[in-house]
Amino acid sequence: MNFPFFIARRYLFAKKSHNVINVISAISVAGIMLASFALICTLSVFNGFHELVESLFKDFDPELKVVSTDHKFFKTDDEKVNKACNLDFIDICTFTLEEQALLSYKSKQQICMIKGVEDSYHDLVGIENLLKGSGIFMLQDEVCNYGIMGIGLMNKMDCGVKPAYPLRLAVPKKQGNISLSNPAASFNQASIYSPGTVFCVEQEKYDDNYVIISLPLAQQLTDREGEASAMEIKLTDGYSLRKARRELESVLGPEFKVQDRLLQQQDVFKVFKLEKLISYLFLTFILLIACFNIIGSLIMLMVEKQQDSKLLGSMGADKKTIERIFITNGILISLIGAVSGLVLGVIAVLLQQKFGFISLGSSGSFIVDAYPVSIHATDIILVLVTVLVVSFLSVRPIGPIARRFIRDSDGD
Repeated sequence: MNFPFFIARRYLFAKKSHNVINVISAISVAGIMLASFALICTLSVFNGFHELVESLFKDFDPELKVVSTDHKFFKTDDEKVNKACNLDFIDICTFTLEEQALLSYKSKQQICMIKGVEDSYHDLVGIENLLKGSGIFMLQDEVCNYGIMGIGLMNKMDCGVKPAYPLRLAVPKKQGNISLSNPAASFNQASIYSPGTVFCVEQEKYDDNYVIISLPLAQQLTDREGEASAMEIKLTDGYSLRKARRELESVLGPEFKVQDRLLQQQDVFKVFKLEKLISYLFLTFILLIACFNIIGSLIMLMVEKQQDSKLLGSMGADKKTIERIFITNGILISLIGAVSGLVLGVIAVLLQQKFGFISLGSSGSFIVDAYPVSIHATDIILVLVTVLVVSFLSVRPIGPIARRFIRDSDGD
């Protein structure tokens, strides 16, 4: 066994003649334990919210989305696009078209985003899981066109799930000047009916702004026949998302960009990452302050073990070895606190997952009742490494103090 470690372990667990040293050591362990506990719990809460928001988007956003790098729209019969659609790992591939439009119902008007989709769209994503109302997902039949609004947009238009009159969509024509005498002639217009249902993603970006219509109608309104703004893809079961993205990028080239769900909602998840990073740095700073208690404990230990240091020196231990004994003692205090805090934190997170002890409130305005949490192995490793690194840096100054103390002891 390593000699400094053996002596440090004996010093740590042996009863001290001055009880205050035991108290300060216990306070140091408790401080590090609480900081580790707070770190793992906080990171787990951010993981939980991240996964919750990701689950909300998965029924509306596809696994992979291909958009043009340089232009808003691209030709659906592009050679590279067709080649990409026929790759073996693609289960469903559909084209979509998004553009702003003016939605009108009676005297109300609202700028919205139309999303034209193909008939296979409901197989691509779990849109049917988001539908509210007695109707079904239907965008066209032999008689008329249908549109499915977000629940927030429906409330803005004050039209209900099943409007009594058709809604009007208007999009400026791609070519030609606006006629002041007849402004309506400068717009492509179409009437849509509701199939008796609306969608609810629980995200304002979609619920308050989007109307889903058929792709042919969207192309007609925008004068974009044979064009699309995105190609949305569902992969075959079990195929690696990362590998599929790399293969699509190699086939499509730099003219197209392949986005997974995180990139499709980059702004939202970037905020989560930033908040998680700030919380981590803030709690690490608190951990650093807690580690300074170790220095006081080690200085008092050196005072008490002054005779032991002389005895070890007379037995052949050099000053470097005696110095490492006290540094190792400080690291052991940190390690015990870190492991204890991690174990308690993991237990607390698992209990929260199962029983939801800490609720978000009783108002019923939240998507979930209790704080969502999720433990990642990478976070456990991160917290353990952080505690050990911060602890080592905080006890490192004890080396010069120990050398000076040993020198003064030798002088006595």
